Amino acid sequence: MGAITFVKLFHILLLALIWAEVRKVAEKKLHPSVLQFKEFVKNNPKIIQEVRKGKSTWQELYEDWYLLGEDDSRWETIGTVNVSESDSSVESKGDWMSSIVSMVKKMDPNQVQNHINNLSQALGAIQGVITQFQGNNPAVGSVKPSEGPKNPFVFRKD
Repeated sequence: MGAITFVKLFHILLLALIWAEVRKVAEKKLHPSVLQFKEFVKNNPKIIQEVRKGKSTWQELYEDWYLLGEDDSRWETIGTVNVSESDSSVESKGDWMSSIVSMVKKMDPNQVQNHINNLSQALGAIQGVITQFQGNNPAVGSVKPSEGPKNPFVFRKD
C-alpha cells in the first residue's frame, strides 16, 4: 500500500509540475485583454460560479465584459441566489456524491491495475536513469556501519 501511495503522490506531483509549465507558456501567449479579463474574474469569484452552474459560458461573459466594461450593472446581478436555487444546491451535493459512487462502481479493476503497472514500470525506468547518472559512487550521506561479529555473545570453550 505504501508503494502505491508513493506512486500516486509522484504521479500527482509530476502532473502538477507539467501543468504549471503549460500554464506559464499559455500565459505568455495570451492577448492582454484576456489577461485583464482573468484578473477581473479573480476579483469577482461569483462569475466562476455562474459558469460552473451552467448559466453562462466563458465566451459569453468575456464578450459582455469586453463590450460593456467592468462597471456595468450586469456584474452586480451575478451571484444573487433565489430560495429555489439554494434548495437545489443541497440536492446537487447529494447528486455529486452519488455520481462519485457510480463512477467508482463503473471502474474496471483490471484497467486500474494496468495503469498502476505502467506507472510502476515508468518509475522503474526513471530510477534506472537516475542510478546510471549516479554511477557506482556511494552517496555522501549513506555510509555503511562497520560490520562487527555476527554473534555478539561469542563464548569459547576452554
